[in-house]
Amino acid sequence: MANPYLPNWEYIPDGEPRVFGDRVYVYGSHDRAGSYKFCDYVLKCWSASVDNLNDWVCHGDIFHTQADYDHSSDTDWTTQDNQLYAPDVIEKDGKYYLYAYIINAKGCVAVSDKPEGPFKLLSKYKYTIPDEICCNGWFIDPGVFVDDDGKVYIYCGFESSFMAQINPDNMYEILDGSCIEHIIPCVISEKNGFDKKEKLFFEAASMRKVGNTYYLIYSPLKGSRLAYATSNKPTGPFTYRGYIIDNGIDYPAGNNHGSIVCIKGQWYIFYHRMTNGTIMSRRGCVEKIEILPDGTIPTVEMTSLGFESSLSPYCETPADIACVLKGGALITEKNVFERVITNIKDGCVIGYKYFDFGDDHSSKTMQFAAQILGCGCDCVMHILIDNENGKEIGNCKIGHDDAIVTSKVEKITERHALFLKITTDYPSDWTGNLLKERCLFELKSFVFMK
Repeated sequence: MANPYLPNWEYIPDGEPRVFGDRVYVYGSHDRAGSYKFCDYVLKCWSASVDNLNDWVCHGDIFHTQADYDHSSDTDWTTQDNQLYAPDVIEKDGKYYLYAYIINAKGCVAVSDKPEGPFKLLSKYKYTIPDEICCNGWFIDPGVFVDDDGKVYIYCGFESSFMAQINPDNMYEILDGSCIEHIIPCVISEKNGFDKKEKLFFEAASMRKVGNTYYLIYSPLKGSRLAYATSNKPTGPFTYRGYIIDNGIDYPAGNNHGSIVCIKGQWYIFYHRMTNGTIMSRRGCVEKIEILPDGTIPTVEMTSLGFESSLSPYCETPADIACVLKGGALITEKNVFERVITNIKDGCVIGYKYFDFGDDHSSKTMQFAAQILGCGCDCVMHILIDNENGKEIGNCKIGHDDAIVTSKVEKITERHALFLKITTDYPSDWTGNLLKERCLFELKSFVFMK
């Protein structure tokens, strides 16, 4: 399953991945295409068998802060100002506990007998720590962790981090005296080695334990990244180790939120990236990562791969799995069935990583075809491999109309990134404004044919 790994119509940001039994679950908030707000009033859950990560099942809405056609609200203290943001779910003694972050209202804990819910309200958070630390009980972006000794911890914060212990007997009460502030330092000092521009805490705390090492995944001051810090204790102190992924490299940037999970021996980073020309229409993505013997996680690039090792160029590739969008191009939803890359202008670059072209040397050429929505302009789509300035294997002329454009291109083999670079010689209009600044066409899909 390529990125995004869920169906096109689903917008799941803030995905928190968990493996329970023989399935991997992703718990997330829910965006709406074209919305002017982050999230709505439901939390959602999707799952897949650990043996088949290409078959994701939607478990629907698992918690609500507003009534809808099918459900009553699970909270009686919320209004239309109280959307549900980034959740987390953990298992304790055969029960599954959902930790809800409700914007502008006290957060809460819900419980279910099944990992997919539905979850029923257990209690609002009970705490005695100062409201200025926990933002009046919001407990922003709760990341919850059950250690091997049965102790339960919660990690939270926005622009300032804190953690505390949860009473394992009820799972919603913060234990007195357990709060620790600034687990990721918010003050620059030579002692902690944190870099002001990239390594301070922003939001999106998530705790994992790998062997005997505790990994705190979070979004640093550069919010398009997911960074990590490690400790030999769940309470820290934590040492910054680097960042895992940045959703704003050669792509329209926005906030980032997610975590790591091991599925059948392979580690992954779950995250989200932006669509619809806004930071408020986010779709879930995933990349394979590696945890080295010294505990470090090398930074990975955004790709089109998802759970795959390579994509086939000989199957139709939907345009919206692009992982490189430069020069103003963006992915947009026309309807629930159709996603295109639009706003394609002179100099735009659209990239896909990675395709396996195989080892067939029986010919010197192959065909390339692309499904185009015309915008009344003439231009050329250059087809390059490996990087945006790489070898050009062919090009397609694009005209005014909706069309299937085709071109003979050089036959290549093995694994390559693919880049489409757009150029035009469209002249200036009578006012002197360059028409090549306008959208030249929209791209729906493409395919290579032997």
